[in-house]
Order: sequence, then structure tokens, then C-alpha cells
Amino acid sequence: MDQFYKDHGYIPSLKEGEEETIPEVHGFERRQPVAVTLGTSFDEWCLSQIASELGNAIDAEYFNKRSFNYRNIYNKETGFFHPKDKEGNFIEPFNYEFSGGMGARGFYGENNGWVYRWDVQHNIPDLIQLMGGNENFVNNLNAMFSKPLGRSKYAFYAMLPDHTGNVGQFSMANEPSLHIPYLYNFAGQPWKTQKRISVLLDQWFRNDLMGVPGDEDGGGMSSFVVFSCMGIYPVTPGNPVYSIGSPQFSEVVIKLENGNEFKIIANNRTVDNKYIQSARLNGKEYNKCQITHNIISKGGVLEFEMGDKPNYLWGVEN
Repeated sequence: MDQFYKDHGYIPSLKEGEEETIPEVHGFERRQPVAVTLGTSFDEWCLSQIASELGNAIDAEYFNKRSFNYRNIYNKETGFFHPKDKEGNFIEPFNYEFSGGMGARGFYGENNGWVYRWDVQHNIPDLIQLMGGNENFVNNLNAMFSKPLGRSKYAFYAMLPDHTGNVGQFSMANEPSLHIPYLYNFAGQPWKTQKRISVLLDQWFRNDLMGVPGDEDGGGMSSFVVFSCMGIYPVTPGNPVYSIGSPQFSEVVIKLENGNEFKIIANNRTVDNKYIQSARLNGKEYNKCQITHNIISKGGVLEFEMGDKPNYLWGVEN
């Protein structure tokens, strides 16, 4: 299978009734070909970054080229990542909510095709272009948050027991989803990220019996909450840049290992005042919805003015 991926740039999917040939896949598990292809594309991007840091330009170029392998399973007709068989044909018929059996493992992994539609954390600008630009990208995001489950909750969770914390087809309870609310930032509509983050934190992480909406694997969801409450989130692991959301506290102080402190202030922050009106970084106007780790590590103050209505002009520059 490793050789097939190396030669063809994707993990092949099994057709219905086809016997599993990978000896390591047994029991209730299945090969999860779309999830593995997307994850391996990200891994190869990480290797390209390591090679670049080591000054190995040849390996950096090799792995960077392979980091685009997610394109090999992108279905331009539907706008989803779609499983292919070993002959290179998309599996048909296909349903992005329910195909793949228990946990969608026949094609994805714990989450369905709506969640894995966004699993290109290392190259979001290219994903936007694959979907036809900012407007289509945002429309697809909106559709995910509004599309009904398609079955009763009992039937949905009987098949997708880890795909919980639902807002439409979005799952707040599983790691492949955690970066998704921040993607509006990359398509020129950061106010939608600000609203979505605030609503999700209030809806699924309240200080009551709601608790945590799913399986807290290794602190993933808690990390999402801590970062998001501060107002920043690392959308692309391995890229030292944070995407700005909606700070939940009037003041947060980050004490850094180098002895510096970085303070995030949100003036007029209330439940209703979830939208960023303006920002200043160390006293100077700041109009980006991203901030680098290098800036934070030097210490300083990022100060927001919050309001109850979106500012459609703030943060559209990146």
C-alpha cells in the first residue's frame, strides 16, 4: 500500500463487498483511505518544512510537491474529497453523510465527508481555489453548519458515534473539525469566525452538565477551548501563525518561556459584544486576522475593541 501511495499519490478505496488486503487492518477497523491520504499530504508538508530548515532544498522540494496529493482525490463535480478505487475511478454511488459504514471508516475516519472536506490545514489558499474562490468556499462552510443530520439522532449516532457536538454536519467533538470555524478568516469574512467561535464555546463548553461534547483525546478539545478563549488558534500545526477569533475574556496574560509577557485585551467584551471593531498591537493599528508566534514571543499588547455588530472591514487583510 505504501508503494501504491508513492506511485499514485492516494490510498485506494475498496468497493462494496471487496476484501481487505492490508494485513494491519483488521477487526472493525477499515483502511480509511481519504483520511489517510489527506493526513499523509499534511505529513509530507511537515517533512518539507523540516528539510527546508535543515537546508536540504532537494528533499524540501520533493516533499512539498507531494504535499499537494490531496488534489488527487478532490472531486471537482461535488467539491468534496471523494474515495477512488485502485483504477483511479471515484467510488459511486456515494453519500457524503453516510457512506463508509461504522464511523465512516470505509472511506474517512470517525467523521463523514463533510468534516474531511476541510482537512487541508497546510494549504488553505489552494483549497479555496479548488472550491472556486472565496465566495464558494464560504458558501460551502455555511452549508456544512446548516445541513441537517439527514437521519434521526439515534440513527445518525448509531453509525457515527464520535461525530457529536453537531451544528449541522459540523462536529465540535472531534479533532479533524477543530480548525474549521477559523477558516472564514482565510476567505475574507473574519466576522463569521468571530460569531461562530463565540457560539460554539457557549453552546458546547458551558460550565454545567454539558461539559465536553465528545471524546477528549489527548487534550485536543481543551486546547481548542483555551486557545479560543484567549482569542487565537494555531490552524496549521507546524506553521507558527495563529488565527484570530473572538477573545472571551477582557484580559489574558501569556507568560512566555523566555520571560516575556504577551497581553490580550478585549475592551467592552460581553456576551453580545463578540465582534472585533478594531485592534492595536503595541499601540499601533492592527488590521490582520492572523498573528505570528514571533510577534507574540517578543512580548507586548494586542488590544481589541469589541462590539455587538460585525465590522466588515476589520481583518480582511492578511
